[in-house]
Amino acid sequence: MRLIDHYLAGGKAPAAARKSPVFDPNSGGIQAEVPLGDAALLDGAVDAALAAQPGWAATNPQRRARVMFKFKELVEAEIDSLAATLSREHGKVIADARGDIQRGLEVIEFACGIPHVLKGEFTQGAGPGIDVYSMRQPLGIGAGITPFNFPAMIPMWMFGVAIACGNAFILKPSERDPSVPVRLAELMREAGAPEGILQVVHGDKEMVDAILDHPAIAAVSFVGSSDIAHYVYKRGVAAGKRVQAMGGAKNHGIVMPDADLDQVVADLSGAAFGSAGERCMALPVVVPVGEDTAERLREKLLPAIAALRVGVSTDAEAHYGPVVNAAHKQRVEDWIQTGVDEGAELVVDGRGFKLQGHEEGFFIGPTLFDRVTTDMKAYQEEIFGPVLQIVRAKDFEEAVALPSRHQYGNGVAIFTRNGHAAREFAARVNVGMVGINVPIPVPVAYHSFGGWKRSAFGDTNQHGMEGVKFWTKVKTVTQRWPDGGVGDAANAFVIPTMG
Repeated sequence: MRLIDHYLAGGKAPAAARKSPVFDPNSGGIQAEVPLGDAALLDGAVDAALAAQPGWAATNPQRRARVMFKFKELVEAEIDSLAATLSREHGKVIADARGDIQRGLEVIEFACGIPHVLKGEFTQGAGPGIDVYSMRQPLGIGAGITPFNFPAMIPMWMFGVAIACGNAFILKPSERDPSVPVRLAELMREAGAPEGILQVVHGDKEMVDAILDHPAIAAVSFVGSSDIAHYVYKRGVAAGKRVQAMGGAKNHGIVMPDADLDQVVADLSGAAFGSAGERCMALPVVVPVGEDTAERLREKLLPAIAALRVGVSTDAEAHYGPVVNAAHKQRVEDWIQTGVDEGAELVVDGRGFKLQGHEEGFFIGPTLFDRVTTDMKAYQEEIFGPVLQIVRAKDFEEAVALPSRHQYGNGVAIFTRNGHAAREFAARVNVGMVGINVPIPVPVAYHSFGGWKRSAFGDTNQHGMEGVKFWTKVKTVTQRWPDGGVGDAANAFVIPTMG
C-alpha cells in the first residue's frame, strides 16, 4: 500500500503506529495510507523550524521574494500533474483542481511583493532630534490546519504569506487528500527555502491538539467546520497563541425581480453544484424576492439541473465529480432526508445516483429543495454537498434579513440590475463578503478573505494585508541622536514628550 509520508527536515519520520486510509472517491477503494503523527513527531518538526527560522528571518525580503517567484514557477510547471493528483484524491474534476491551485498561486504572487508590504512607517523630527519608525518582524513559527476541500489553495493562502514574512511554517493538511500539500512543500524546498522552513505533518485530533498546545508555535491559522474552528480558537488563545479560525457557511443568493434569470441560473449551476458543493463559498441557498420571481426561477432551474453531468473526476465533460469519501456522502444524504422530514419540497432528489462502471464511487446527484423555511435544521446548518435550497422572500427587507440573521456570515450575493438596491444591500447585510452579480465573492489575493459571526473566529482575515498583519508583529523605535553633551539630567525622570 502506498504511503503518503510526512515532509520533515532531516528526512523521513519513524514508522507510525496509526494510519488513515486515503480513498479513491471515483471507485470507493483505498488508494493509499497516511501516517497519523503525534506530539513527539511535532516536537521534532518544531526543533527543525526553530533552527532554520532565525536565518530565514535575517534573509532580506527581496531574497525571500525570489524564493516565492521560483516556487510559483515550479508549481506552474507541474500544474497538470498536481491537478491530476488533487483530483484523484479529492474527487473534484480536473478543471476545478487546476482552479484550486491557481487561486493559491495568486496569493503566492501577492507574497512575491513582500519587500513592499513589509515597509514600516517613519516620522522624521517627531521631537527635537527625535525620529520614530516602525518595522514588521516575523512571529517565529506559524502553523496551518487545512481542510480537504481545497488541498492546494488554502495551504498556499497560509504558508505563502507566513514564509514570505520570515516565519517557519508547519502545515497539517487534511488526512483525506494529503499528497498535494506534501508536493508543495517539496517544491518550496526546491525553490530555495531552507530545510525546516516548510514542513508537513499528518494527523488527526491528537496532532491538532499538539499544535495548539506547543509553546514554540506562535500562531495558528485554521479552516474547517465552525464547531471545530471555535474549539481551535479557544484552545489556541488559551495557550497564548495568535489564532485565526475560519468556520462554516450558509451563503445566500438574493434574486431580485429585475435580475437576468438566465444568467442567475447559469451562475447558480456552478456556485451551488460545482465541486459537488464542497466549498465554504458555495451558494446553497437561493432567495427569490416575490412569488413571481420564485416561480420563474424554479421553472428555469429544472432543465439546467437536469443538464448537469456528474462524472468521474477525469471526465472533461463532467460538471462535478464525487464527494470526498463514503462518510461525507452519507452525511449529505442524511441532510437531504432531514429536509424531507422537516417538510421542505424535494423537487430533485440526488440520492441513489449511480455512475455506470463506478457504482461504488461516492457520487450524489444534484438536489433541489423548494419552500424551505428558516426554522428547518436543514436550512440552519451547512450541508456541504450538491444541494440547493429555495427560500422564498416576500420583499427586499426579508431578503436582507435572511442572511443577516443566519448564524453564519461568510458570503452572500445579490442578483439585480438596480444599482440602488445593490448598494443598499451591500451596506446593510450582516455578512463578511458580498457579491453583486458575482455568485462566489472570493476576493482577489491582494484583498482579504474572511467571514463574520460563526464563520470566523479571531479578528484578522486570510491573505492580503490582513495576512501580513497576522503573521508579523510591529516593533516601534523612537530614536534620538543628540548633538553632544549629556543633556538635562532633571528631565531624565520625566516621561518623554514630543513637545
